[in-house]
Amino acid sequence: MAFEHYLRSGQRRLRCGYTTGSCAALAAAGAARLLLTGEMPETLRLVTPKGVAVETAPAFCDSDGIAARCGVRKDAGDDPDVTDGCIVCAEIRRAVTPGVTVDGGVGVGRVTKPGLDQPVGAAAINSVPRRMIAAAVEEVCADADYGGGLSVMISVPEGEVLAQKTFNPLLGVEGGISILGTSGVVEPMSERAIVDTIEAELRQRRAEGAARVILTPGNYGADFLREHSLLPAGLRSVRYANFLGDALDLAAMLGFTELLVVGHIGKLVKLAGGVMNTHSRWADCRTELFCAHAAVCGADTATCRRLMDAATTDACLAVLDEAGLRGVVLNSLLAAMQRQLDRRVGTLRAGAVVFSNAYGLLGKTETAELLLREWNA
Repeated sequence: MAFEHYLRSGQRRLRCGYTTGSCAALAAAGAARLLLTGEMPETLRLVTPKGVAVETAPAFCDSDGIAARCGVRKDAGDDPDVTDGCIVCAEIRRAVTPGVTVDGGVGVGRVTKPGLDQPVGAAAINSVPRRMIAAAVEEVCADADYGGGLSVMISVPEGEVLAQKTFNPLLGVEGGISILGTSGVVEPMSERAIVDTIEAELRQRRAEGAARVILTPGNYGADFLREHSLLPAGLRSVRYANFLGDALDLAAMLGFTELLVVGHIGKLVKLAGGVMNTHSRWADCRTELFCAHAAVCGADTATCRRLMDAATTDACLAVLDEAGLRGVVLNSLLAAMQRQLDRRVGTLRAGAVVFSNAYGLLGKTETAELLLREWNA
């Protein structure tokens, strides 16, 4: 039962897939239905947070009367996802505690470092999938008129092996994969098609007469500027995904005169090291850059070691706060970002604005300060 949801990327039509989070929620619903009603579901269905319905047949479903189990095969569509085809399983038991509790079993990683979506010690099942699992099970409970508690255990038999092909070991997630997804849908990436799309959007802006442009990895950059009243009305942004260097080259080639790059520190810290494709499979030097700039700014060996061991950039910022170095290190990183931008774009005036979901606005490069002042004048 193929997932028939598509998107256009350039001139290609690519089939989407569904996330491990969607698989876990579907499997949990199937196991709950078997446990509470005795019915063996032939199909499983849910509506993802993106609003797209996913319907599939279970890979297996069984019960011993005490617990029920159901598995769903991951379908990544046309995305080159290492988890494509793996089975995500859910086992459900009645519980004394009211409500639905969710945990991870075999093949689901455990968080060992701070700064991730879940706390240290928790199963690496992110917040949105946890809510999806609970909602799917609660819907079955309502249909079955069951008011008691249920415990859900998510497992991935191949997870420990698959995790070695991901960045989980570097992030401090041990023993398996993470159960992920904020939209419930996997949108496939075609690199050439993405760059073509970036070029098409930039050409459109220039054709409309725009000489200024904002580049963001995703929607959050422009949203952040608007929420903080930093963005002039009517100025539109272009998403560059991970292809920052291509977007900068295209903007310069097409004759833009001013641009701002706006993004999360997790992406833009790489710019300070001259990394122009920010996808983790090309480069993941976030902690190294924090460590190098902290060392230049006077950090001791213990602080540098903690930075190198940090799982995320937010965790790096927490380390710097404890050392009283956040401001000076961020200024050093921002200056490096500005140098890299100036080297790449030539006469085009370009600056960067960096933020964090946890810490808010972190800083603006020198040129970004000037551009925002002029744009808002």
